[in-house]
Amino acid sequence: MTDQVRVRFAPSPTGYLHVGGLRTALYNYLFAKHHGGKFVLRIEDTDQARKVEGAIENLISTLEWAGIRYDEGPNREGAHGPYIQSERLAIYREHADRLVERGKAYLCFCTPERLEEVRQHQIKAKLNPAYDRHCRDLPLDEAERRQAQGERHVIRMKVPITGDMRFHDLIRGDVTISYDVLDDQVLVKSDGFPTYHLAVVVDDHLMEISHIIRGEEWLPSVPKHILLFQYFGWDVPKLAHLPLLLNPDRSKLSKRQGDVAVEDYRTKGYLKEAIVNFIALLGWNPGDEREIFTLDELIKEFSLERVGKAGAVFNVEKLNWLNFEHLRKKPDAEVLVMLKEHLDRSAVSKRFEDEYLLNVIRAMRERVTFVKDFVEKSPYFFRSPGEYESDVVKKRWQQETPARIRKLAEEFSRLRNPQKEDYEAALHRTAESLKINQRDLVHPVRLAVSGMGAGPGLYDILFILGKEETIRRMNSAIERLI
Repeated sequence: MTDQVRVRFAPSPTGYLHVGGLRTALYNYLFAKHHGGKFVLRIEDTDQARKVEGAIENLISTLEWAGIRYDEGPNREGAHGPYIQSERLAIYREHADRLVERGKAYLCFCTPERLEEVRQHQIKAKLNPAYDRHCRDLPLDEAERRQAQGERHVIRMKVPITGDMRFHDLIRGDVTISYDVLDDQVLVKSDGFPTYHLAVVVDDHLMEISHIIRGEEWLPSVPKHILLFQYFGWDVPKLAHLPLLLNPDRSKLSKRQGDVAVEDYRTKGYLKEAIVNFIALLGWNPGDEREIFTLDELIKEFSLERVGKAGAVFNVEKLNWLNFEHLRKKPDAEVLVMLKEHLDRSAVSKRFEDEYLLNVIRAMRERVTFVKDFVEKSPYFFRSPGEYESDVVKKRWQQETPARIRKLAEEFSRLRNPQKEDYEAALHRTAESLKINQRDLVHPVRLAVSGMGAGPGLYDILFILGKEETIRRMNSAIERLI
C-alpha cells in the first residue's frame, strides 16, 4: 500500500451520471486534493449487457464540466492502466485462477435451471435464497477435467460458513457482519467476464488505492471484499461509506420523484458552482454556519470526519438558493458571456450590444436565479410586450390614463440623451402639471413599456430601453388599451 493518498471513482457506463455518483466523485476528489494525493477514474464495464453507448464520454464530460479533473484514467494514462475494466480481463482471470489453486475459490458447473429450482425451493421453505454450495467440495482434478471438456461454469469464492467479519469504517465506526448472510459470490461469470466483486478488489490493489470512499449501498459487500484482500495476502484500503441521498419524504432518491441525473440540472441552467456546492453539503458540513463555498474552499475544508451517517435530503429549494447566490457573486462580464450564449440558443432573434445587456444584468441581478431568468422574467428587454397583464390593466389603466401618457411622452421627447434621473424629473414635472400623484403615471408607464406590473425600477427600465423605444411603446399601449 502506498503512503500517498490515492482514491478512485469507479462508475459503470450505464447512462447519465447520477447526482449520487457526482457526490461520490466529488468527495473522493476533495479528499485527494486536500491531502495532496491522486484521484483516479476507473470505468467498471464488466457488465456488458448494461453498457450504454456514449456513456463513458458523457461521464468524463460531466466530471470535467463540474471541475472534477482526474489525475489518472481513460485518456489520461498513468502507471496503473488500463483504466477500463473490459481491457483488463486477462488480469482478472489470472487472479481468479490463483484463488482456485489456493483453495479459496472453486469452479461451479450448476446450470441456470438448477439454480432457479434451488431458489424456488428455498423460497417455499421461507429461507433466504442463496447458492447451496453444491460444487464447493468438488475435487479440483474433476473440476479441471470438466473445464477442459468445455463444460460451462463460473468461479465462486469460498466464504466462511460460520463466524463474523469485523471491520472499521471511517464514517460508521466498527461494523460486524455475519458470514451466514453471505453467499459464495460468483467471481468470474460463464462468459469469462469478472463480477464487480473480483474486479474491484484486484483493481484497488494494483492501482494502489489507499482509501475507498463510496455509497453505503456497498456496505454489505465489504466482508466479501476484505476476504478477497486477505485471500490474496494484500493490505485492505481504509473504508468510508457515504450516507444515502433522500427525497424530501426521506425515501431513497429516485427518478420517480424528480430529476436525478446531473445532466438534467445542467440542462435546466444550474451553475456548476451551485451544483458542486450543494452536492458537497449533502452529508458533509464545515462545522460552522457557512454554506457558500467555491471548489478551492471545499478542498481546503473537506474531511471525512465531518461526513455524517444519516441520509441527506436532496432539497431543490436549497439548490435554487445556492444558484441564486453563486450567480449573484459572478462578475458582470462572466454573466454577460452566459447570457449571450443563452440568447443564441433561444427564440430571441434580435442582437443586442454588450452595454445594453450589461445594463439588463445590473438591473435584474437581484431578481434572477438562473441566467435564463433574464429573458423569462424580463422579456420586455428583448421584445415589445405582446400582451399586457389583464389584472394590472384593470387596476392601473383608467379612462384618463391615455391622455396622461401622451403628455408624458411629449415631455420625454424633449429630453436629450436622458439618464435615469432625467426620466424621473420629467415624470415628476408631468405629474405636477396634471396635479396628480406620481404613482398615477409610474404604474401605467411600467405597464405600457413592459406589459407587466412588477420588475426592477421603472427608471432603470426606461434608461435601458432608451427614449425612442420607450415613447414607441407608450404610444402603442395607448392604441391597444383604449
